[in-house]
Amino acid sequence: MSADAGKRLVDGYTMVVFDLDGVIYLIDRPIPGAVDAVARLHAEGRAVAYATNNASRRSSEVADLLTGMGVPARPEEVLTSAAASAELLRDRLPAGAPVLVVGAEALRAELRAVGLTPVSRADEKPAAVVQGYGPQVGWADLAEASVAVRSGAIWIATNTDRTLPSGRGPLPGNGSLVAVLRTALERDPDVVVGKPEPALFETAARRSGGGRALVVGDRLDTDIEGARRAGLDSLLVLTGVHGVPDLLAAGPHRRPTYVARDLAGLFDPEGVVAVPGQAAGWSVTDRDGSVELAGSGRPLDALAALCAAAWSVPELPTIRAVGADAAHALESFGLPSGG
Repeated sequence: MSADAGKRLVDGYTMVVFDLDGVIYLIDRPIPGAVDAVARLHAEGRAVAYATNNASRRSSEVADLLTGMGVPARPEEVLTSAAASAELLRDRLPAGAPVLVVGAEALRAELRAVGLTPVSRADEKPAAVVQGYGPQVGWADLAEASVAVRSGAIWIATNTDRTLPSGRGPLPGNGSLVAVLRTALERDPDVVVGKPEPALFETAARRSGGGRALVVGDRLDTDIEGARRAGLDSLLVLTGVHGVPDLLAAGPHRRPTYVARDLAGLFDPEGVVAVPGQAAGWSVTDRDGSVELAGSGRPLDALAALCAAAWSVPELPTIRAVGADAAHALESFGLPSGG
């Protein structure tokens, strides 16, 4: 059944915290329906925040980008892993301390804004290395970071997203570059700041004035896990990186509270479902280690029932459709209907 029959999902929350890439926009274009959804929230006087692991833009730049897409945003509504990383280092290091930056100019700007000195070479004796995504990051940058960390510098990663979405499909993200240093250094970063660490969401929730905050994201391993670690409800939208096959295979710490195809689910009770759940009109039957979906009704209700079945066993079972309606429901979520 829908999240709460007849009631809009958004009515249960005083703030909505959005991930950006894959939820509000894809690279440089708004996702269909996103502009209208945010405008509707503003019109209703609801608090909005944006939490992004992307460390290649400053909060003010992200706000300008959103505004240019038709989503009016203020810098104070945007929480970036770059700014959070700079604030963490400000609290740990003396004023003016050198910090080796692997990443975009935005990360350097955030360090300057908190009184630290960005540098580029290990022989400048950095007290810390901060590593964030930047499209121009190359081997030489990673080599300098490796030398600095081996010499005793603190190693901070803005985030560990393995991929980032694009119009051509997922591309290597900061987590893939962090993995290069992890392999070379045979150790993990000292601190990972961005999602799934809860800090960005906890900061946003504090701004809700004591009300309830809902996190909306497209990634199970960052947005949804981060929301759970922050103790917040979450909505997975199927407009970005992770789809239904990923959802059905998700471990307990990466399972959302709700699922919707897109942001319309915030307002349309028929466009969202609580997971896991039991659904009138659908049945899921265990058949020798696989499950059969039969019946008819709203595909989202079938999804809730499939989550209940998949999450009750150690490994994702084979799913088979019984009947044309069940086959259509599976195919609408990118699942094979024949098992």
